[in-house]
Amino acid sequence: MKKVAVLGAGISGLSTAYWLKKNNFDFVVLEKENYVGGSMQTIRKDGFQIDFGPNSGLETTPIIRQIVDDIGFANEMVYASDSANKRYILRNDTLHALPTSPPAFLSTKLFSTKAKLRLFAEPFIGKSADGYYQSMSDFVRRRLGQEFLDYAIDPFVSGVFAGDPNKLSVKSAFPKLYRLEEVYGGLIKGMIKGAKERKQRAEQSKQNAKMFSFVNGMQSFAIAIADTMKENILLNAVAQKVEKQNEKWKINYSQNGELKELVVDYIISTIPVYAAEKLFTPIDKEFQSHANEIYYPPVMVLYLGYKKSQVETPLDGFGYLIPSKEKKNYLGAIWSSAIFPNRCDDDKAAFTLFVGGARSPHLFEMGNEKLVEIVIKEFHETMKIIGDPILIEYKHWQKAIPQYNIGYIEHENYFDKFERENKGIILSGNYRGGISVGDCIKNSEINYNKIIAN
Repeated sequence: MKKVAVLGAGISGLSTAYWLKKNNFDFVVLEKENYVGGSMQTIRKDGFQIDFGPNSGLETTPIIRQIVDDIGFANEMVYASDSANKRYILRNDTLHALPTSPPAFLSTKLFSTKAKLRLFAEPFIGKSADGYYQSMSDFVRRRLGQEFLDYAIDPFVSGVFAGDPNKLSVKSAFPKLYRLEEVYGGLIKGMIKGAKERKQRAEQSKQNAKMFSFVNGMQSFAIAIADTMKENILLNAVAQKVEKQNEKWKINYSQNGELKELVVDYIISTIPVYAAEKLFTPIDKEFQSHANEIYYPPVMVLYLGYKKSQVETPLDGFGYLIPSKEKKNYLGAIWSSAIFPNRCDDDKAAFTLFVGGARSPHLFEMGNEKLVEIVIKEFHETMKIIGDPILIEYKHWQKAIPQYNIGYIEHENYFDKFERENKGIILSGNYRGGISVGDCIKNSEINYNKIIAN
């Protein structure tokens, strides 16, 4: 029986460990913190439930439901309310519902008549010659026009990646979008024809997938997975060195101040690439340059609680995103209590705001307290909120989401090469194969299959 070490007990590491346990592997998970879940962090305070990491996931793969069912957590899984399908974009200080049907698109005031007419030209736009080195901005501007970039894609990119569409690689950050052009010659044609392929793979496109969370927040899912394998998880265990030992790998790690070592056949690293760099650069010096070029911008997750009577704007949707053209000091707001149950009492309202990201990392120079004050003022103006919040909580992630910027393909190719040249080491986590919860869970099966293939 081969022995496996999984580095990191975030959702990538735990879902990978799920496959190992399911198939009776000898494995251990090393987690540097004294809790599991990684960026999935949920707390309760004063009757409010707060997710400081992912607030939800999209059920893009049947693997998610498989894991939920297998660990006996089905009764805890909840889907977003129907109103969550309605999303808003801020334009000229007014919230506009993002159109989700042809009639709604034709009638919306979010886009000008010129922008709407421009969209009908999309099927006749040819492929780009830029290939892999094309930014999201260039791709969308060419296919859909500037206004669609400014008021749909720019805020969407900020909401998903906390990223800058001028820097993100469309090939690496949004590979399925890129593939629509490469395979089908266009987005509209590709969305129609590609639906059949997704059905055959039993996958859902992100725009059609059901949004899910759990009664007690996203971290409860990570804890539930971990509870099925408690004896295999070492908390407060920090990997410090990895080296080859004959045909195996030796990991030196510390746990609660005690130095220990572990010899395994496989290492599946799901920790952030900047943490993996310290372990794998001694094996291959080129690892350092690739790891250091992957940018993780700072992001603040700001949670605000109110009495529902303070909020004059109807909470009939998921929330709203803010285009960079609007010149606000935050990226958008999720109407948390309107989406899932158990987020707060019925007479309260809860919101999750996002600040900073690749678009505006400079904001943190003013200090967190001042920034929070400014953002709350802007938020109140948009939402027509009277009075002060009854709860203010925030978490400042110094390094939040890895940015799949232009040229990321070079990093992807290098990591593949590193795995080929160092048999037994598998690199995973949200800097490979997608940043979403669904992507991380889907990639866990890929990690497992790499072990089987060897």
